[in-house]
Amino acid sequence: MCGLGGTTPGILPARYDDTMQMRFPTKRQIQYEWRNGGPVVTWTIIGLCVAVWAVEMLLSLVAPAAFNAFVGSGMVMPLTMLAKPWTILTSMFLHAPNFMHILFNMIALWSVGPMLERLMGHWRFLALYLISGFGGAVGMLVWSRVTGDWMTAAYGASGALFGLFAAVLVVYRRVGEDIRSMMIWMAVNFLLPFVVGGIAWQAHVGGFVVGGALTWLLVAGVPALRRRSFTQRMWIYGGAMVVLLIAVMLLCAPVW
Repeated sequence: MCGLGGTTPGILPARYDDTMQMRFPTKRQIQYEWRNGGPVVTWTIIGLCVAVWAVEMLLSLVAPAAFNAFVGSGMVMPLTMLAKPWTILTSMFLHAPNFMHILFNMIALWSVGPMLERLMGHWRFLALYLISGFGGAVGMLVWSRVTGDWMTAAYGASGALFGLFAAVLVVYRRVGEDIRSMMIWMAVNFLLPFVVGGIAWQAHVGGFVVGGALTWLLVAGVPALRRRSFTQRMWIYGGAMVVLLIAVMLLCAPVW
């Protein structure tokens, strides 16, 4: 997947006031934020991504062979996705060994993560993030099946992030917020891979579609399920989405 095309202007609604700075929280602060709906999962994802990136940077400088093995074992490939399904998860925490990829992705995550985590709750936000990342990987697989090009690989948080962006659009639309500025920003990021190259746009599309669809189901969805709790709806819709993605993966993966 890839670095995003810049920062994220105009994403937070005007009435959403997030004055917290991007800094390492204390144990007491983490406990407080967890009890009060703070962005603990967002912090954790950022911390894991940065820690993995630091290991990558160190290995790339002192042990290039180990770096290649480390990244190669964690990146997701349509050719081997069915044989190595864990790479769907590990690839979300790998980034290119340069500063810009990790910087843009983490800024993007910090721009939307805290708001969504407070709205959805910790575990439901994490589920949305991971399922969106799964959708990004399956998006790559579907495109490989269409084109017959299986010699591709990707890593990065962008598929999951585009799912979060789609979730924000759905929530904005639901509460009547103006989404024009974010639509423009999203269009730029969707077009960027065709200008820059080397970016897995298929993962962006897959993550966006899955994240948007799951969020729409959660906030609207089947009328008969609207009286269910938010947690129950996440189990139902999230579980159904995972089953659907697994089915698509089984249908599209190459058979040897």
